[in-house]
Amino acid sequence: MTTGTRDEWHFWYERHKGTLLAAALFVIMFVIYVANHPAGFTANVVQTASNKATLLAFVAMAQCLVVITAGIDLSAGMILVLCNCLASWLVVGTPLQTGFGIGVVLAAGLASGTLNGLIIIFGRLQPIVTTIATSAIFFGLALLLRPTPGGSINETLADVFTAKAFGIIPTSLVVLAATILLIWVPFSRSVYGRAAYAAGSAENAAYMSGMPLKRAKLAAYALAGLLSAMGGLYLTFFSYTGEAAFASGNAYTLYSIAAVVLGGVSLTGGKGSAVGAVFGALAFRTIGDLLFVFDLDPLWQPLFQGVVLMLAIGVGAIGLARVRNRLEWFQ
Repeated sequence: MTTGTRDEWHFWYERHKGTLLAAALFVIMFVIYVANHPAGFTANVVQTASNKATLLAFVAMAQCLVVITAGIDLSAGMILVLCNCLASWLVVGTPLQTGFGIGVVLAAGLASGTLNGLIIIFGRLQPIVTTIATSAIFFGLALLLRPTPGGSINETLADVFTAKAFGIIPTSLVVLAATILLIWVPFSRSVYGRAAYAAGSAENAAYMSGMPLKRAKLAAYALAGLLSAMGGLYLTFFSYTGEAAFASGNAYTLYSIAAVVLGGVSLTGGKGSAVGAVFGALAFRTIGDLLFVFDLDPLWQPLFQGVVLMLAIGVGAIGLARVRNRLEWFQ
């Protein structure tokens, strides 16, 4: 192997190291889970696990897009809740009505993310402050739609999206993979995607280079809202109902941050990928499954999840402390 080839592989490994570690962690934890599950490794066990993890995976992808720009979205969980309540009103009836309802739900998520981006970019407010405020707005709208749990959804469609494709592969994983291919891959390889990374790693230098930072950030927040809406839509597919659950919205927001950290996405921006965030979400969800199969007290679950998260943050902090400037992440 030539020196140039070795350097290319080294660069590729350093760039995707977080994703590879997250994938390895998930595989190890899932193997332990199915090895100790009473039913063993079956299609139904995989389907149940993937359906539970898909919701967090969508929100983790949303959080990843924003974190790459050195921002944070504390409204992601509330956008999910808002779109869940909206879907319980609109995704019903004939195929045409159902399709229209899905379009409105996704448009609502896109609009919510765009609102976050516009306020942060043109209002020049801190992302953490802005998204705390907008999360309250989104939750208030969800309460207006569903002051009490209720509603319904097109059950035929819901069953299709939560079943197994060809009787083997969970449809939720197929949709998740398609989302990565149709949203993340084009964005990450576009001018705006490269500008988003640049905004997170060296914003001043990127600005001086004439990169479209404002449009890149706006695209990141808008797509984050769209992905959170997909999570809300899937929540409705699973539950057949809508509920303005404050605790649930906050939990998904916090867990999405945990997932991106486990997935190797740097909270300082400029490093990581949505694929790593997805594997981080799968690994984080598997923690709860492990506690279930080992019959541990549910009260231990937050503690165990917190310990895993702190270890992941610690590993990332050690790596960050070893570099003198952020460009060395890729050297």
